[in-house]
Parts: sequence; structure tokens; C-alpha cells
Amino acid sequence: MSTIIEEDVTDTVLVDQDDDGIVIVTLNRPHKLNAFTKAMWGRMGEVFRELGANESVRCVVIRGAGERAFGPGNDISEFKTDRSNARQAKQYGDLMHGTIQALKSMPHPTVAMIHGICVGGGMEIAGLCNIRICGKSSRFGAPIAKLGLVMAYEEIGALRDLVGSGRALEILLEGRIIGSAEAEHMGIVSRVVPDTKVTDEAMAAAHRIAAGAPLVHRWHKKFLDRLANSVPLSDAEKDEGFACYDTNDFQIGYQAFLEKKTPKFTGR
Repeated sequence: MSTIIEEDVTDTVLVDQDDDGIVIVTLNRPHKLNAFTKAMWGRMGEVFRELGANESVRCVVIRGAGERAFGPGNDISEFKTDRSNARQAKQYGDLMHGTIQALKSMPHPTVAMIHGICVGGGMEIAGLCNIRICGKSSRFGAPIAKLGLVMAYEEIGALRDLVGSGRALEILLEGRIIGSAEAEHMGIVSRVVPDTKVTDEAMAAAHRIAAGAPLVHRWHKKFLDRLANSVPLSDAEKDEGFACYDTNDFQIGYQAFLEKKTPKFTGR
């Protein structure tokens, strides 16, 4: 499938799903290094919610158009028209935070395919993905203090969850641009590969994910998210850890293992 929207004359979010249930979401403003606009934040949120509700999806890969940038953050040209005061900024922020929450709560596994620059809002979107693969020349950072801007709770919480409070504060206080090796050490990315291998490695990861049992992937994401909440688990929540034994996918996987065959999971 392909979803196309208009931002004046350009399509800013493209969605394509293959026969294996892998969806590629392309952030498509290559002439601006894929800088995010207000309309683009809104459309990303719609796309993430639509994909989250689609049970045929096995894995979502997010990438920037071209090989120069995943995204440099928000389009600075909109500050004068859409973020010139606190009232406008709150409206803009509400849209951003809705999109962040939609991606954060995505039940399907997500992979960030990171070429080149991945800064500010670009790093926020990539950082919310479960697996983040970049090239050696990729660069990261959140130099918003140089603009006199604060990272709001929804965003700073996501950064803290990604790298921890200490690292998050280091990134924000210094505002420096971070190379790929240090980004891997900090936990910003999962792995670094040669620039020419980013697409292949990200898609290989997506195919490995798609070959697994989709219900199991969703449960694992749900359980890890729940464990971040300090409220004790209920008996019903603990029992859910055994619900997989009543699924068709368990029977498929179990029999395939015994027969030394590749399982073909159905998501039921």
C-alpha cells in the first residue's frame, strides 16, 4: 500500500507494505533533509495509529528519504508562523506529543534505518524505535539549548528512557553533535554498520522480526513496557505470560521445531 499526503506540492510521509508484513515509513522531505513540519508531525501520528491497529503488520521500518539524513529535527522556518509564542508552541507540542505517544505505544516491533544526520526531533523519532541501526557517518544530538528551547516532558521522558537521566542531561547541557561510535556506547543506537550497509542491515533485522511469532513480539513489548511501571503486577497480568500456550502460533512453532521446518506463523 502507499499513503500519500500533500504539504503544498510535496509528499511528506510515504507508507509501503510488502507481502511479509514489513511496512516502510519514509519521512520524505529530502530537499530539507527531511526536517519535520507541523503538518508532517500530524500525519506521522495518523500513520502510526493506523499501523498500530493493523494486525497484518509484522514490523515497521522508519527511515528518512535519501541517504543524507534521517532527520535534522523541526523546520526552523515554521518558528515565526507556528511557534512564535507559548500558546502556539503548546498547540504544536500537543501534536508532536500525540505522535510520540502513538509511536511509543505501537504494538508492532519498530526499526529505525538511520542514514546521515539524526538530530533533535529526528533523534526523538528514531530513539523511540525498538532497534536503531545507523551508518558510521551518522551524527546525533539535541542542541536545542542553542535555540533557547526546552525539551518538554513527553520528549525528555523518551530521551531518558533511551539513555538514562545522566546521559540525557549530558546530551542536553552540552548540545554537542555525537558521532556514531559514541552514540552506540550511549545507547542512542543499537548497532553501527558501514554507510553502504545500513539499508541491508535494517531490512535484514526487519525480516528476522517478521519471521517470528507476531503475538509473541507484541506480548514482549507490552510486558517490558508494563515492567517500567512500579505498580505490582496483578495475578491476571502474571497469568497473561502463559496465554501463548493457547495460540495457534505456539502449535505451529512447536511442531515446526520438532519437524525441523521453518514455522509460518499466522498471528492467531
